[in-house]
Amino acid sequence: MGVKADKYTFATMLSLCSLELLDYGRHVHSVVIKSGFLGWTSVVNSLITMYFKCGCVVDACEVFEEAEEGGTCDYVTYNAMIDGFASEERSEDAFLMFRDMQKGCFGPTEVTFVSVMSSCSCLRAGCQAQAQAIKMGLIGCVAVSNAMLTMYSGFGEVYEVRDIFERMGERDVVSWNIMVSTLLQENLEEEAILSYLKMRREGIEPDEYTYGSLLVATDSLQVVEMIHSLLCKSGLGKIEVLNVLVSAYCRHRKMNCAFQIFSAVPYKNLISWNSIISGFLMNGRPLQGLEQFSALLRAQIKPNAYSLSLVLSICSGMSAMSHGKQIHCYILRHAFSSEVSLGNALVTMYAKCGSLDGALRVFGAMVERDTISWNAIISAYAQHGRGKEAVSCFEAMQTTPGIRPDQATFTSVLSACSHAGLVDDGACIFYTMVKVYGILPSVDHFSCLVDLLGRNGYLDEAETVIKDGYLGAHSNMCWSMFSACAAHGNLKLGRAVARLLLERENDNPSVYVLLSNICAAAGQWEEAANVRDMISDFGTTKQPGCSWIRT
Repeated sequence: MGVKADKYTFATMLSLCSLELLDYGRHVHSVVIKSGFLGWTSVVNSLITMYFKCGCVVDACEVFEEAEEGGTCDYVTYNAMIDGFASEERSEDAFLMFRDMQKGCFGPTEVTFVSVMSSCSCLRAGCQAQAQAIKMGLIGCVAVSNAMLTMYSGFGEVYEVRDIFERMGERDVVSWNIMVSTLLQENLEEEAILSYLKMRREGIEPDEYTYGSLLVATDSLQVVEMIHSLLCKSGLGKIEVLNVLVSAYCRHRKMNCAFQIFSAVPYKNLISWNSIISGFLMNGRPLQGLEQFSALLRAQIKPNAYSLSLVLSICSGMSAMSHGKQIHCYILRHAFSSEVSLGNALVTMYAKCGSLDGALRVFGAMVERDTISWNAIISAYAQHGRGKEAVSCFEAMQTTPGIRPDQATFTSVLSACSHAGLVDDGACIFYTMVKVYGILPSVDHFSCLVDLLGRNGYLDEAETVIKDGYLGAHSNMCWSMFSACAAHGNLKLGRAVARLLLERENDNPSVYVLLSNICAAAGQWEEAANVRDMISDFGTTKQPGCSWIRT
């Protein structure tokens, strides 16, 4: 057509290039060089922005260096570099560019300070940037003040956030959102609600982010229902906030409400599906969770690692190994094998479904393992009564570089020792936990230790652990002790433990039943009958046991 491209053409075309159009962006870059437009600052700035947007940091830096050598940089160029580094979470590089900008005699602008302070990984550097913004008289700029709020909020400095917020002459919805989210992340829910109400009184309309922050953090069903009604009235129906609303109802065990909202979402994304599947899992409705996963696949939405880990957890809870194997095949077919979290979930699924060999095969095939991986295989050995193998696995874990046992590790291996009767190994491991790794024993650890000693007839030692422990006679430890008394026919100690349990658990009928069995085993038939009668006298009933086996 005879019309030549100019700097505006190139700048516009480059601004349209995203990761999917990176090759086209590189083509435009080559045309820019050939056409001699690399000397125009606006084109250079567009190139830098385009490369950062596509995650090509090295290319962006090369363009900047060439522009710097050619003298075609301006303050926008530096702002583009600072913002780009910030978007890539390279805060040190962003701050160094900020310093270079000032050395190059380019004064920082509001945009500069917003990028620098929003990305600060060092509080001291952030304070320096804040001091300079104040000197330059930019403190009255809402965007700069919001960046200060974001920075201090990221470091948990609630007092500083409050102080800056109160001093702001003008606040927008972003200012209020930062204040509300800061209070919520510090578990100051009541103050966050009051800030939200004050925001409304000052005539600032909340947005999806405001409601999303409140929904994520609130422990009050009343607040969730209030926000739900406000969303309906205001017409704020973006999928992001609806997903959070679904999760909030799931968290409060209101699955009917959650599913109703989920069903009404016209264009569901993967987060929508993950939210409802997670809700069914946590609320004990695994079959519905599997149904929704099937619906997700029918909707031709590709699940991610989190989706698949949720379904594997459902399969573990139901002992549904056939479904678990199908998920395993899906993982292999769709190149999810390298995901450590899915390897861990598969180990757990096979172990809980009774296939120790399956768990071992998955563990052996894992290219990368973390602490959870080792915990899962140790737990698998424990569940299948393979105490010696669990201890050997624990020892191998200790010698693996970059892996450190945590509280869950010791709970699993102590449980394995308990069920296998490995008293010496268990005692040694408990000592290692405290003295070598400096882990303060929890109720679970003490319960495992009491169970280990009690199962193997060391009732006096188990009693000493309970009496001398800083946690006192916790119910979990008492139950371990009570079971040991039943196994070894220790009526005297059994009576004492039963009294402690009845005080803590308000006449739990299981205590009477087990105590009656201990009395009967000791030949105290009359006392056994009297204990049984107490169940009726107190108006309690023992729930019958049940088993569920999938074939």
